[in-house]
Amino acid sequence: MSENLRKYFTTGEFAKLCNVKKQTLFHYDEIGLLSPEIKNEKGYRYYSYHQFDVFNVIELLKEVDMPLKEIKLFLNNKTPDELIELLKGKSLEIKKKINNLNQIQKIIDTKIALTENALKLDFNQISLEIQEEELLFLSDSILDCSARSFLKSVSHFIDFLYKNELDIGYPIGAMVNRAKLMEEDYDNYSYLYTKTEADVKNITFYTKPKGLYVVAYHVGNDKNISKTYKEIMKFIDKHQIKLGSYSYEEYILDEISVSGNDNYVTQILVEVEEI
Repeated sequence: MSENLRKYFTTGEFAKLCNVKKQTLFHYDEIGLLSPEIKNEKGYRYYSYHQFDVFNVIELLKEVDMPLKEIKLFLNNKTPDELIELLKGKSLEIKKKINNLNQIQKIIDTKIALTENALKLDFNQISLEIQEEELLFLSDSILDCSARSFLKSVSHFIDFLYKNELDIGYPIGAMVNRAKLMEEDYDNYSYLYTKTEADVKNITFYTKPKGLYVVAYHVGNDKNISKTYKEIMKFIDKHQIKLGSYSYEEYILDEISVSGNDNYVTQILVEVEEI
């Protein structure tokens, strides 16, 4: 190697430096994306260490889903201002992806915690427990609504959850008010809800109060959930306690954790007061 080429990398050396195969560098050269700084009369190719930065930018832009054709167009017509504009745009895209991944991480962590907790429970037991205050996001009222209105409300509720990043992995539950519980109209929900962790500006939340609750579990298809509600009402009468404002029901094991709806488990919490 001549003295003039000692500061340059062969294709193999540069490929190793960049942690890619030589074929990648050949392809980039063929499409005019990144060519060796020196090509001699014998066909040998040599890259300078300065080109490592160019290669890194190409790989960075690929990572943020910029096609090679667009990268080439940018590199062939680049100016400092255009570089700043491009990288600022990509920076915003990356922040959005990070936020999305953080949201996914929250959902995964919540699902793990809820499922692990469900495995510790005795589904045959009805008990009285003190429950902590919880922040809930509610749907519009669905009390006494038609099937068509119900589906419309559910769609709007779920759409709002996702657009405002309120879904952090908790299931969608349903609230039944005291009057409907007394009438044994257990499927006539007042609201749908999901739990959330933090208050969000310009969004109204409902606080499920801290206090005494009857806690029960319905195993199986929720079409038969009235049987469990009737057992709860017997429990309330036996212990001479008074119904509170709402019951709250939500799946703790569903189709993502068990096979067949006969194995689904719904947790039912009923607000009560001591007489």
